[in-house]
Amino acid sequence: MKFIRHIPFLKSVFYHSITAFGGPQGHLGMMMKTFVEKRKDITKEELMDYISFCQMLPGASSTQTITLIGYKRGGVPLAVVTLLIWILPASIIMCALSFFVYSANSFNAESHIFKFIPEMAIGFLAFAAFTSFKISVTNLITQVIMLVAMILTFLFFKVPWIFPVFIFLGGIVTNFSNKRFPNNEKITVKKIRWTNLWLFALIFIVAGLLSETARKQEWSNRKAYNLFENFYRFGSFVFGGGDVLIPMMVDQYVARPTDKKFTDKKSNIIRINRDELLIGAGIIRAIPGPVFSIASYTGGIALKEKGVNYQILGSIIGTVAIFLPSALLVLFFFPVWEYLKKYVVVYRALEGIKAVVVGFMWAATLYLLKDVSLTALDTAGLFNIIVIAGTFLLLNYTKLLPPYIVIICVVLGYLS
Repeated sequence: MKFIRHIPFLKSVFYHSITAFGGPQGHLGMMMKTFVEKRKDITKEELMDYISFCQMLPGASSTQTITLIGYKRGGVPLAVVTLLIWILPASIIMCALSFFVYSANSFNAESHIFKFIPEMAIGFLAFAAFTSFKISVTNLITQVIMLVAMILTFLFFKVPWIFPVFIFLGGIVTNFSNKRFPNNEKITVKKIRWTNLWLFALIFIVAGLLSETARKQEWSNRKAYNLFENFYRFGSFVFGGGDVLIPMMVDQYVARPTDKKFTDKKSNIIRINRDELLIGAGIIRAIPGPVFSIASYTGGIALKEKGVNYQILGSIIGTVAIFLPSALLVLFFFPVWEYLKKYVVVYRALEGIKAVVVGFMWAATLYLLKDVSLTALDTAGLFNIIVIAGTFLLLNYTKLLPPYIVIICVVLGYLS
């Protein structure tokens, strides 16, 4: 019965899951609009705290952020339900896509109705960066941190270690100040669930042992064990989101099986055609939801040769294995983080971390803009400018909800 009062919130999570285009960068602007400004589930400051915290963890950052919003409202049970509602629509779509990949050459997801979705996502990201800037960049040192993070992140955007390194450095720099102390109000710390961390480690070890045993003994269903281990490992160590996950999958399933150094003596190894994997990497950009749901597609493709049932199983394995580490880590470390924030060294560090996050947002905006035709004196360039600027202005100056902006851009793409 206690979930009844959360139904409006869960409906908003569902609407968010089917309208949140643009990857984690675009999702932030929609979260700001839906869960902060419209519903007031959390404050702008809390959302920035969540985003900053999730940037320090491996895994799917936008998924971890929305999980924390559910956690804040109703503890672990609601966090789990929130997570499932958020990931299922995109995962189901990507699972279905794995069955139609052979006809994908005739399907251009970026044409017509999806034509302006990338530009819309840039508008959402610019809105999130602008709003976050007003909240988190409040003095000279945070301005400098933001600018340095923005410039260097833009230059080295595809280098995975750039995110955790700058998060760490940003926290150190703001600790050189002897000002700014946390307020003295009592912090209510929720009980730390050590079970999550032990479960995370246990699954990691067991998955690795089973995968290696299945490989050495050449079990008939070894691919399923290998697949779970692969994606659980990806979800445990990937910093930088889907832009880092996709290259790791290319290395694991495309490059390694053709390299004599990594190829098994026996043939029962997961191999995925390069074009098939890249089709999924392209389509994932044109659907709403987490980019990590590409694991649902890749898992299905990996086991498609064993029949429909195994292909569905592969999608389920990919989905569970890629998102499970993110959930376990964020629900364990967040209560610890809430407790540590009352200490001055962490409080000051958080100021620098938030400034770095804002720098990331601006860098991501500029990085995405460089591939968009804005200066060409043609209709396409004009429409791109209108969509990006229009999205930003609608978010910043009106109360129009994100789903309606998505619909407007889809209709505009269809009519153009």
